[in-house]
Amino acid sequence: MFCCNLSPECMLPVLLTARVFVVCIFLRFQFLTRSCALKGALAPGPGKGRGAKRKQQQQQQEGTAAGATKRTRSDPLFSAQRLPPHGYPLEHPFNKDGYRYILAEPDPHAPDPEKLELDCWAGKPIPGDLYRACLYERVLLALHDRAPQLKISDDRLTVTGEKGYSMVRASHGVRKGAWYFEVTVDEMPPDTAARLGWSQPLGNLQAPLGYDKFSYSWRSKKGTRFHQSMGKHYSSGYGQGDTLGFFIELPDETETAKALPDTYKDKALIKFKSYLYFEEKDYVDKAEKSLKPMNPSRMLFYKNGVNQGVAFENLFEGLYFPAISLYKSCTVSVNFGPHFKYPPKDIKYQPMSDMGWGAVIEHTLADMLYHVETEVDGRRSPPWEG
Repeated sequence: MFCCNLSPECMLPVLLTARVFVVCIFLRFQFLTRSCALKGALAPGPGKGRGAKRKQQQQQQEGTAAGATKRTRSDPLFSAQRLPPHGYPLEHPFNKDGYRYILAEPDPHAPDPEKLELDCWAGKPIPGDLYRACLYERVLLALHDRAPQLKISDDRLTVTGEKGYSMVRASHGVRKGAWYFEVTVDEMPPDTAARLGWSQPLGNLQAPLGYDKFSYSWRSKKGTRFHQSMGKHYSSGYGQGDTLGFFIELPDETETAKALPDTYKDKALIKFKSYLYFEEKDYVDKAEKSLKPMNPSRMLFYKNGVNQGVAFENLFEGLYFPAISLYKSCTVSVNFGPHFKYPPKDIKYQPMSDMGWGAVIEHTLADMLYHVETEVDGRRSPPWEG
């Protein structure tokens, strides 16, 4: 039986159903395009067998003839350089001096996609809503979100320190749920040290982990735990050859947990070495004042599979990234899962590796909602940026 009057109460279920249907359709399209783009970055090169060169030339000729009318020199969807196998440009801006940079790519589902022609924006700011954050499906050490002096391996899973304490964060963070990753100390010469743990995006990269309100760490020397530069006894120390485990549990009912990730579409776009990046201003002082503890929340640390107990509780609300800070020439390797050397038996968790495709899905939904809604949690700038 149909309702005969068009009151908001009667129409609400219909509108919600239609909205969910549209969300699912767009989410599917965005997810597929992102997955295709990520697989394209890892596509194998031309074959080396007999006749491969002739076939390659034939394919190039056919492709040129078929696409000549569609592809233009200025179209970034086709002219953008391919990313290296590890998914990030070799030359890039670093997060520093109060600014953060997020690699951008054209959003094929943005309204008026013909505006992606870069020539028409010469000398003008490029609208951010025509682009989206460029994501990689694997969780690795971030190349841009680190102190520049740290040396990252080609596979982005090993880091070596340089001089004083400095930090690198992982490429993906978590806002709710229970998560775990491992770090193995490969080399720890005398007079070197490590502080390992978790950090929010605004944690100071040119300082030891646990230096400020945004990060929590476990130090190799004496096993001390640090937060806001205050050290407290926690466990025995660790050193070369040890494998450490890091568990975090965050509640599902906070504002951060319920929000979608920032789309950055309201941020400025800058060009650096043929790539575009969203530029985001850090508001550390205002962000510090807005921090509030979450209950329940906790961090547990493990040494060679043995639970060392609760390291921190009532963590400050926010998005948390696996983080590593090293003093001098210490070298460590990180394992984001899913297979761990010492998988914990006493807790339930997800490996950090699950956030690879999880982030693609969350950002896809946030991007799509940005285009169809006027106000969406997660796509607006934080309150302290207002």
